[in-house]
Amino acid sequence: MDQWTAGTPCARFDDLVAGTAIQFGSVERVLVAELPEQVDEILDLVETLTTEGRWAFGFVTYEAANGLDPDLAVNAGVQGLPFAWFGIAEPPADMPVIGYELKTDSHDGSTVKVDWKQAWDAASHAYAVQAVRQRIEAGETYQCNLTTRLTGRLDSTPTGLYRNFALAQRGAYNAYLDTGQFVVVSASPELFFETDGARITMRPMKGTRRRGRTTAEDAVAVEELRNSPKERAENIMIVDLVRNDLARIAKSGTVSVPRLLCAERYETVHQLTSDVAAELPPGIGLADVFRALFPCGSVTGAPKARTMELIAELEDGPRGIYCGAIGVVAPPLQHGSRPRSRFSVAIRTALIDRTRRTVSYGTGGGITWDSDPRAEFEELLTKTRILSHGTEDFHLIETMRHDTHRGLRSFERHLARAVDSAKYFGFQIDPDNVRTQTCKRLKGLDNVQVRLRLFRDGGLEIEIERLPTWPGRRVVLAVDSQPIDSTSRWPLHQTSLRQPYVSRLNRHPNADDVLIVNDIGQLTEACTANLAVALDGQWWTPPVSSGCLAGVERGRLIEDGRLRERTLHISDLLQADELALVSAVKGWCSATLLNDTRATDKRVVQPPAARRLA
Repeated sequence: MDQWTAGTPCARFDDLVAGTAIQFGSVERVLVAELPEQVDEILDLVETLTTEGRWAFGFVTYEAANGLDPDLAVNAGVQGLPFAWFGIAEPPADMPVIGYELKTDSHDGSTVKVDWKQAWDAASHAYAVQAVRQRIEAGETYQCNLTTRLTGRLDSTPTGLYRNFALAQRGAYNAYLDTGQFVVVSASPELFFETDGARITMRPMKGTRRRGRTTAEDAVAVEELRNSPKERAENIMIVDLVRNDLARIAKSGTVSVPRLLCAERYETVHQLTSDVAAELPPGIGLADVFRALFPCGSVTGAPKARTMELIAELEDGPRGIYCGAIGVVAPPLQHGSRPRSRFSVAIRTALIDRTRRTVSYGTGGGITWDSDPRAEFEELLTKTRILSHGTEDFHLIETMRHDTHRGLRSFERHLARAVDSAKYFGFQIDPDNVRTQTCKRLKGLDNVQVRLRLFRDGGLEIEIERLPTWPGRRVVLAVDSQPIDSTSRWPLHQTSLRQPYVSRLNRHPNADDVLIVNDIGQLTEACTANLAVALDGQWWTPPVSSGCLAGVERGRLIEDGRLRERTLHISDLLQADELALVSAVKGWCSATLLNDTRATDKRVVQPPAARRLA
């Protein structure tokens, strides 16, 4: 059966932080709330059945809030989508955590495409932001979570989209729920609540920064996030709201905030989270918890009831599963205790309608008095990066020179760069093991190229190849006409994703190497080496910020004062006294542009102040 034919309900949940996954196969019973007022009854039934030993998985939509508390205003629900849906099943099977091996029928998950159409453009969003600020000025709300939707036609399979979402976020609360007509695909990073015995924990998330391209840029982004008065105020405001909600059902005096304003890193963003915890008294069930806490304050604003009225007035339609809750309820560990449960806030979540073969995705952010419409729209777009974030399988690479006279050149510099990239991408790496295995592999070998391949799980492969050299002449360079994205992280890390470089080399068969320009006109590097340009008696190289790899030999020459960083353009190539390429394996080689009639001198120019590279 293909994935566009409705079948038996099923689900899987992947925790990419803990490295665990569970999958529900056959479902014994399905519980559906077709009306908001039926949600209470469904939640009570879920608790009863899980207390008796069954498992439950499902969702509650944002519009179910009115059924749990009539004072909470919402728009009409999504047509055909239940307000709550739960499958009752036997215990789930433990599964390998989702990865690149997940089957996606005839489509590779890395090629999932959706022609997304956004309901609001920047002007429409700015109008809504200004409307919220007016209500804040009038004292009706302190913060309002304003959202919009993207819709499109899915040119792939539901599992392909799930794979992409999960790998693009790498969070703890990934969920794939198939109800038959609808499929919920979620890569939520936010915990709504988790219960274990009498203990309940919430982790509201408020505050976002786009990830940098390197660990250094990440550190700046995290520092900005932690120190932003706006982001801190938003998070603390929601923590206060959540504390008040939790106090409605908690034992008196047990509500606490064990973690406040902690930055969490995901594949595309940094998020600010806080923990709020409490003890539940006997007699408080799942429906009571939802009545007190739902929807999570992080997706409404404060005060909750009045702000939800404003949301219903300003937003362009129902949220549906977006901003609702998705989770699992498990039987109690011992007789007489309550069932265990874990629900996420349904953000970074898409809803697929098999009947229409369409998909919708919600995105938004908290609006305060200090909100700048342009910055808020940028945050909204940042949260949609999961939709276009590549999930290609890749590994890290370090390529070095090992020769008779100097051994393994600059090994510690190469290893430090690999460790830095591993930290950025979340790879496991044991530097001592890399040292040991590399030395063991090189025993008895001389004058070879050494290539290390480092994998996400800590795996290491070592390849030994013939030592390459530059030709005994100037290297001929072409300039490629297709620019790279100046915001992309990939050029700043040495990985196995080499096809863009191979394609450029293939487009210029008459050149030895090809120079790359970014989309704002800056030179970056060559496909196989760093670039050096002599202007007015000084050798210059593009800064890493332009979009080049921090080459090991390049870095050594900069430290020695023989190279300096400067933004360079194509015009600088035409005015240059000399050009050269720099490689840790092949060293320094002078260069000339393809078809440059000025280059009549074929002598190889040595690097500045050094005739030999150490």
